[in-house]
Amino acid sequence: MSGFYESERAVSEYLFFHYGDPSKLLPWDFGPRNGLNYPVRCVSELIDADLLGEGGRGLDLGCAVGRSTFELARHCEDVIGIDYSHRFVEEATAMKETGRHEYEYLIEGKLMAREVAVVPDGIERNRVSFEKGDAGSLRDGLGVFDVVLMANLLCRLPDPAQCLSQMPGLIKPGGQLLITTPCTWLEEYTASEKWLGGFERDGKAVRTFDSLQSILSDDFDLRMKTDLPFLIREHERKFQWSVAEGSAWVRR
Repeated sequence: MSGFYESERAVSEYLFFHYGDPSKLLPWDFGPRNGLNYPVRCVSELIDADLLGEGGRGLDLGCAVGRSTFELARHCEDVIGIDYSHRFVEEATAMKETGRHEYEYLIEGKLMAREVAVVPDGIERNRVSFEKGDAGSLRDGLGVFDVVLMANLLCRLPDPAQCLSQMPGLIKPGGQLLITTPCTWLEEYTASEKWLGGFERDGKAVRTFDSLQSILSDDFDLRMKTDLPFLIREHERKFQWSVAEGSAWVRR
């Protein structure tokens, strides 16, 4: 896996992506504002709160610096965030312990500005914990969950199908699996023979969602499918605007 997710640049970009003030992240009215607050929307637009009972457990796989993990804590009494990046887990843990964390973000060139990431009021931080782990080979003893979120994770895994194969054993009957992916398959992260989409097989195009249906359909029912735009700021005048494919599944 690339070392990018251990770098200062990645930490800065993702803290801003997860916690940044929208008016600072995108100061122009003509920009793609529908891509803001993505880590929040991954939960709010995909979860079905009516399916959750009291005292539920949540798991955020590929949690990065933790905003979606905290958002799951609005619905669950116990939430675990797991990420492969040691730096991301450090930053998320600092957010859990103090509720705020100061960082720098890039203006242009070598010019930086200071900002403070803050966990929103109303979220009980004591419900959340973070740990380093491999989403493709999760540790024993995690237990079972009412909700598992995999936001923009699949196309950054060495073996995404192996990761998905763990889901039936992790999710309670009636529990929810929430997946978002921009389907950005790169050999830097995933050998092409492990891609879930973006290739031809027997003369037919295979798309990522085709593979999700094939892998999950024995154990899960599709509840919804939607498009979720997101915006990552690189510096004051350069952004990545992408559209993730979101889907919500219910364990039989």
